[in-house]
Amino acid sequence: MNPFDEPYDQHCSEILQRMFFFIDNELDRADCAEIEQHLHDCGPCLEKYNLERTVKALVQRSCAEHAPETLRDRVLLRIRQVQVDIHIDPA
Repeated sequence: MNPFDEPYDQHCSEILQRMFFFIDNELDRADCAEIEQHLHDCGPCLEKYNLERTVKALVQRSCAEHAPETLRDRVLLRIRQVQVDIHIDPA
């Protein structure tokens, strides 16, 4: 059975609500210690944490790529054209 299909208890729900703050190091030491202990004791939450951390790392790595200069220029040109159209024809 997939652990994500099982209903979480109240404590798991509270931990999962703070998971992204924990991953981003935005919690104080006491909260971090509580979450770390919970992850040590709770396999389903640990799996969810590992999944979220992996997804965040993949997104972060993917966002580091830059669009080709020609694409960037075309997008900026189109934005300017739309802005001009809006200023000329304010409906």
